[in-house]
Amino acid sequence: MDQRRKPDDILEEAEARLERVDWVAAGAAIASISAVGIALGLGLPLLSVILERRGISATMIGANTAVAGIASLIAAPLVTPIARYVGVRNAMLMAIVGGAASAVGFYIFTEFWVWFPLRLVFHFSITALFILSEFWINAAAPPRSRGFVLGIYATVLSLGFAAGPWIFSQVGSTGFLPFGIGAGVILASAIPLILAWNRHPIIEDASHFKSFWRYIVLIPTATGAVLVFGAVEAGGFALFPVFGNRMGYDEASAAQLLTVIGLGNVFMQIPIGLLSDRVKDRRNLLLLFAAVGLCGTLLLPWIAANWYVMACLLFVWGGVVAGLYTVGLAHLGTRVSSSDLASANAAFIFCYSAGMLLGPQIIGSGMDLFGPDGFAWSLALFFGLYLMLVVGRRIMR
Repeated sequence: MDQRRKPDDILEEAEARLERVDWVAAGAAIASISAVGIALGLGLPLLSVILERRGISATMIGANTAVAGIASLIAAPLVTPIARYVGVRNAMLMAIVGGAASAVGFYIFTEFWVWFPLRLVFHFSITALFILSEFWINAAAPPRSRGFVLGIYATVLSLGFAAGPWIFSQVGSTGFLPFGIGAGVILASAIPLILAWNRHPIIEDASHFKSFWRYIVLIPTATGAVLVFGAVEAGGFALFPVFGNRMGYDEASAAQLLTVIGLGNVFMQIPIGLLSDRVKDRRNLLLLFAAVGLCGTLLLPWIAANWYVMACLLFVWGGVVAGLYTVGLAHLGTRVSSSDLASANAAFIFCYSAGMLLGPQIIGSGMDLFGPDGFAWSLALFFGLYLMLVVGRRIMR
């Protein structure tokens, strides 16, 4: 009898959760940021391949990509005050326009130095969209269902990231078309915002600056997890085409492996989100995900000769590593009050941005110093340091 009741119990629980979530608001934010995910998934490898073809070193490609982290570090403490002044939806629409315009700018301006300010504008806009979308989603989801809703968010966002490299593998890196597609999907992200025009959350007045910096160190397991994910995502996505090229893969094959990573994210984030709602301590999941990330990274040089084995590993590895972001954000959301949620989420994105700054530079330098294997060793460094942080805190406590 108990076994026959289990499906009904699960269904009743899911229906109860669904009723308490503002799906119009959450859906608008999820749909909007997923379109941005397509542009990012397309843009990161596209720009790196173009710079590689122009003879720019991996170190300088990493330096240019690292500007994304600088832009995000600048944006994180500023976005919430701006959104409080002009409103969440208006701030997001301004960011959409800025992101689309800078995406076209990469095609118009070919001088390498111009790409640094373009990266600054582009990723400032993208960071604003991420902060405000995640605040919107967290505000629309009750704590008991937050992992589930964030799992849906991560899944849809991962679809965008997976679609981006696939589009890149189809349209290539020449001409205006890839840049036009990127700008177009960013502009399309305004459509769901307009459809949910009156459902955006209100940011309460608070001592934003003080609470923003306080949350960076208040929950280090969550902020450390997202810093590692930011480093791995920005550095890995940007320099994986270079790594693949040096391992003997052609441009399309390397881009398809990035798509495989995105598909792993797609299929694993909802189960990971549901699991995080059920575990007693989400920090145990974060520890497990980092261990899997470390082991998978160290295996990369050994299996790189076989595309299919590489694809299988990256499918699992990509999905699990993305759980650092999903579970880290859910863990953060349960540790703060609703009035501090916007500031805490800005601190979370700030640490993600710090990872985006560190990752490309360290990984690019590692490849220049140690060859293709430096790609995997540099990634492993981030996972190893995070494991030391979590285990060290456990021992101290």
